Parts: sequence; structure tokens; C-alpha cells
Amino acid sequence: MARIAGVDLPKDKRIEVGLTYVKGIGLTTSRRILKRAKIDFNKRVRDLSEDDARDISESISKLEIPVEGDLRRITFLNIKRLTDIRCYRGLRHSKGLPVRGQRTKTNARTRKGPCKTIAGKKKEK
Repeated sequence: MARIAGVDLPKDKRIEVGLTYVKGIGLTTSRRILKRAKIDFNKRVRDLSEDDARDISESISKLEIPVEGDLRRITFLNIKRLTDIRCYRGLRHSKGLPVRGQRTKTNARTRKGPCKTIAGKKKEK
């Protein structure tokens, strides 16, 4: 099992798909990395040698692609900056509401969390 950027890649997948399990690497970036490392796209992860894994890691570092921990830290700092300057997007992040203009009267359950039912009025007889 190959370990690249702190992630164990699934051994039965092709290497171009296996690399996408690393946060920050999609299919296009994966192909660019493999082309630079001169590794066949159809090679399975279990068939990678130690040299191939090292070449892939070097290609990622030479392309200066932020992956895993670095990418998470950059994203966190960007959101923190928005909340610190108290801009609209930062306020939406801090309140846990949709940031990009979606409606909230309905269809915002992912950001708002599960419904909090409010008791209705009792009927008078």
C-alpha cells in the first residue's frame, strides 16, 4: 500500500484514481503529476515501487500543490480572516448559514442542521 502525503492509497485502484484520495488532488492534477513523474496512468497502486512513490511525492512538491494539512490550514485561515474582518461572508460562516447566496426559508438544512420544531398553539374549544 502506497502512502503519499500522509494518505494510504487504496491498493486495488489505478494510480490516477488513487491519487485523488489525497485532499487537493483531482483527476486533472493527478494526471499532471503522473506525466511529470513518467508513470503509466493505468498502473495499479499495489504495483508501485518505492521509487515510483518517491517520484510522485517529488512531483507534488515541485508543482507546489497544497495538499492535505497545508490545504486545510489555508482554507481555515481564509475563513478566519473573513470572520475577523466581520464581512458578510464571515458573518454567515460564524452563524452557520449558507455563504453563497442560497435561500434559507427552505432547503438550507445542511448548513442549519436538523429542524427545531416549535410547539404550535393549542385549539380552544
